[in-house]
Amino acid sequence: MRTSLARVAVAVTAMVALSFVVPLGLLNGQMAHDRAMTAAERQAASLVPVLSVTGDPAALTDAVGSVPAGTAGRLALHLPTGQALGSPHAPPGDLADARRLGRTSTVGAAGGKVLLRPVLLEAGTFAVIEVYVPQEELSRGVARSWLILALVALALVLVSVAMADRLAKRVVRATDRLVRAVTHVAAGDLAARVDPHGPPELRAAGEAFNHMADRLARLLAAEREAGADLSHRLRTPLTALRVDLDGLAANPGDPARMAQSRDALERLETAVDEIIAAARRPAGRSGTAAGGTGAAASCDASEVVRRRLAFWSALAEDQDRGWDLVGADAPAPVPAPEAELAAALDALMGNIFRHTPHGTAFRLTVHRGRTSTGLLFGDAGPGIADGAAALRRGTSGAGSTGLGLDIARRLAESTGGSLRVGTSPLGGAQIEVWLRTAPKPASRRSARRAARSR
Repeated sequence: MRTSLARVAVAVTAMVALSFVVPLGLLNGQMAHDRAMTAAERQAASLVPVLSVTGDPAALTDAVGSVPAGTAGRLALHLPTGQALGSPHAPPGDLADARRLGRTSTVGAAGGKVLLRPVLLEAGTFAVIEVYVPQEELSRGVARSWLILALVALALVLVSVAMADRLAKRVVRATDRLVRAVTHVAAGDLAARVDPHGPPELRAAGEAFNHMADRLARLLAAEREAGADLSHRLRTPLTALRVDLDGLAANPGDPARMAQSRDALERLETAVDEIIAAARRPAGRSGTAAGGTGAAASCDASEVVRRRLAFWSALAEDQDRGWDLVGADAPAPVPAPEAELAAALDALMGNIFRHTPHGTAFRLTVHRGRTSTGLLFGDAGPGIADGAAALRRGTSGAGSTGLGLDIARRLAESTGGSLRVGTSPLGGAQIEVWLRTAPKPASRRSARRAARSR
């Protein structure tokens, strides 16, 4: 690229230089010619007063010798009698034409040019003043001017090549950085980025590459999280199936246990189908498991809580856990798909059953506010020592993977809400999932600013 730009710079600058060097050189040659002929005319004019005063050949010879051109042997005076004073160079035919026409003319001669100026005398005859101008006088300084112009043109070409090479180096450097970053990403280094430099097009390409790499990293992270979340959903039906199998082992002929086991097996099959469907969904598309309708889906949080708690209450009775449900007697619509809300609820309830001892009580509260609805999961267990660290690291400690908190957090954030970890009134941990149901009201200052704007 640098070589190509240098060649283009040489070609363009050379054409520009020729476009002004040649006319300037020709102009300098014409000016030198005109300057020499003007000097000859002045010297010829200096003899005109002498011719008007006297016609004595001796006096006229002295006058010719007093002129610089006459001293140099380049001036002659042709009298009407045909006598020539000085050093004549003009051809006889051109001299006769000048006397006959009576006007100044320039004719060629050996090694230069001759200026012929007729002068009308009192007798009605013409005397002709001849000034010879050699070729070196006609082209004095022309060669030097051509050399100077050629050097200037060469300097312009060199400067243009240097500037083009500097620009090419900048472009090539920016392109090399972009190529290296693309190579690193292709090799699996998704943290590779490029600092956009160079021309606007390369800066735009660098910014587009960084945006693409960021999006690719986010998509891969989302795929990993989705795989972990979907796998985490299998824990709930597996837990239920394990409990039912334990019950069947103790009471082989219990029809209720058999029906409960079949129900748990159906739920497990449904969960697996949902995972397969979610895995086949193209990346970047929003959607839910079976029963969802996408990002605009909504459901009744109270109904989902009552239905899922009916399942968990059976397990709570087996483990001698006291439990309480508060605030689920009235509808609580939330902008979240039913399957996603049920998965988050099962994940948090599963955390309570896995990470608290048997016999630990828990409470689930549905809180309806003006702009959000909260699901509060409280227990009487040992709690979480550092709630902020658990949210920051994505793990609640005690050997937990932290996926339950992550599932609930992402569901809350998808509605514009949040997830909080605190202390339950029962003495243990409390997980609060706040789902935003309406836009947050503007503050008084914002309202006053908006009023002033209007």
